[in-house]
Amino acid sequence: MMNEQLKRILVKIDQLKGLDSYFTVFGSQEHKYQLNHPVSIDKVHEFERKYDIKLPREYVDFVTILGNGGAGPFYGLELFENCLFDDLNYKYENSLLNPSKPFLFTEPWNPRFSTKFSKDNAEENEIEYAKFEEIYYSKEHMNGTITICNYGCGASLHLIVYGKEYGNIWTDDRGSENGIYPSFELGNNQNISFLNWYELWLDNSLQKFLAPTGGSI
Repeated sequence: MMNEQLKRILVKIDQLKGLDSYFTVFGSQEHKYQLNHPVSIDKVHEFERKYDIKLPREYVDFVTILGNGGAGPFYGLELFENCLFDDLNYKYENSLLNPSKPFLFTEPWNPRFSTKFSKDNAEENEIEYAKFEEIYYSKEHMNGTITICNYGCGASLHLIVYGKEYGNIWTDDRGSENGIYPSFELGNNQNISFLNWYELWLDNSLQKFLAPTGGSI
């Protein structure tokens, strides 16, 4: 059954598509405000049984009722089938996230490299930095998540599916050495759940077209 928020989202997608006929909103030239055909609830349940988790209801409702990927923030929503790739630009079957282990962060995480050696000890510093990189870029830091969106520039957005931050959106921006942190790219100043995140993107995008004419969302 479609709840009121899902109904609002459908209306706003259609409204935004009508207003942005030239696809000026970032990423819209890729998805053109189209959602893919929904995924079956059986496929979702199969995934949940395999990894012994329960996906957030908001996300399940979206992908099984509205659509499986397509229109969405930045480069759009990722297909459910791709949700375990740790890098959406390079989807390697041997490099997957593990949603069966808890996501451990509750605060932004971005350690900086430090060394006990002086600058003159180049070889030792290189060894230390290699160790730091191995830890910093470990995909285990994104345990308990699924990947839902490609932000670009090596960053991705994740839905927490196991851990204290369950149901919230976090960003993995280690590719630009910005670490892992709660998603705030849409202007929210508090942790945000999946449907609120998606609707905020719609509201922000609609405001670009409605504000000059005094229209309302």
